[in-house]
Amino acid sequence: MARIGGRVKWAPRPAAPVETNRVGSRRRRPWPVRRGGVTMGRMKTKRDVNAWLLAVVIRIIFALLQMFPIEWNLQTARLLARLWIWLSPRHRDRALAHLQASFGDAFTPVQLKRLAERCLASWTMFAVEVACMPRLINRFTWSRYIRLVNCEELIELIVGGRGLILVTGHYGSFELIGHFLASLGLPIAAVMRPFDNVYLNEYLVSTRRTHGLRLLDKKGAMTEAEEILESGAMLAFIGDQDAGRKGIFVEFFDRPASTYKSIGLLAMATGRPIVVGSARRRGIQAQYDFMVERIIHPDDWADKPDPLRWITQSYTAGIEQFVRQAPEQYLWIHRRWKSRPDGAGRRPSREVLPSPAAARG
Repeated sequence: MARIGGRVKWAPRPAAPVETNRVGSRRRRPWPVRRGGVTMGRMKTKRDVNAWLLAVVIRIIFALLQMFPIEWNLQTARLLARLWIWLSPRHRDRALAHLQASFGDAFTPVQLKRLAERCLASWTMFAVEVACMPRLINRFTWSRYIRLVNCEELIELIVGGRGLILVTGHYGSFELIGHFLASLGLPIAAVMRPFDNVYLNEYLVSTRRTHGLRLLDKKGAMTEAEEILESGAMLAFIGDQDAGRKGIFVEFFDRPASTYKSIGLLAMATGRPIVVGSARRRGIQAQYDFMVERIIHPDDWADKPDPLRWITQSYTAGIEQFVRQAPEQYLWIHRRWKSRPDGAGRRPSREVLPSPAAARG
């Protein structure tokens, strides 16, 4: 790292071998494919005319959004959510079924339906925030939009400069976390799954890198993860993705959910703390709470008989805690429980949910 003009920058590195997923290189390689500064591993990519046209349309929409105040755009997003429900009710039904399975009788059928609809509205607003965030939030303007909640210990850890692991979920405006910290000049890298559409991926990744956020493809990210933490930087993960049959099953809303082992293994290998937090929207305006839910220290798992399971369950419980505070801001259409622990060596079955009719009561 190098400090330039009071801001931490990633120092240039020598050319990396083919298998690396280091951000920043533009060299052409036969495989894997690097698009938008992120290596796209062995995955299907789309670069045909349709993919290009879709990317162009999205870039035009993003450009149009810059012409209006963020409050107007968020209001438009909520109107679009109603259109989404009308055109594709199956997404609302999936959210409704997940809510019912997770909260049981805590809400009435009418309340569950409203939560499902507000979930879709939250995610159309999230799309607007992704488009507008680089223009709105920087080191000079962040305090207009962001309020820090329970961040005292996090600040101490950052100042300590030993590196730490950030974990959040598909909740609120989660893209805000990396963007906000990078805009302050703090060294941070985020693990992401590149978009299949290489043209769209290149554009969206370029917007994420506006203020210095470094990006790693989740496939192969661990080859650099320890180096990043040893340099004193932060490494951010989305910790609520289905990990398939290779994951470790822990409880999430009282149901087993397959979860990636990489976060726990990385914490154990490096001895770095895990900070579980979120960026929750306040109301329907462009106002956010940057919140720390809990911090898991190496001493916490040192004496546990199965530290990997304990760590994974602990940060998953932290995600559940902040989701319960504002369940309408969680991505309930996300198939979090797609894999099921049906037995060792067996391919996990498809997610089993109540029928939409039963969920609606």
